[in-house]
Amino acid sequence: MAFGINREQLQEWKKKIENGEIAFLTHYWIDDRFPQYSTVTKVGCSDIQKLKQWGKQYGLKEEWIHNRKAGYPHFDLLGQHQEQILKEEGKIDQLNNLMLKKN
Repeated sequence: MAFGINREQLQEWKKKIENGEIAFLTHYWIDDRFPQYSTVTKVGCSDIQKLKQWGKQYGLKEEWIHNRKAGYPHFDLLGQHQEQILKEEGKIDQLNNLMLKKN
């Protein structure tokens, strides 16, 4: 279950994906499979080859791409991997802003 984002942020993420951009969306997340994590960053792109290439530079495997019928193919980034990639991409503010809202 996702929370901590608004409809505008979600729509902006989807629009970027539809336009073939690499798009980032960080939000709070609860999933019983991963109780140790409270946030996730979804990195998506409608151009699957571009998304695969992007992920490859960070050691992400193409089989980790979530590509559902509803569209918006993406990787889920968790934990230290999430933080490291956000820093390298200059997007760490997404995680930091979420943490500021929490306090």
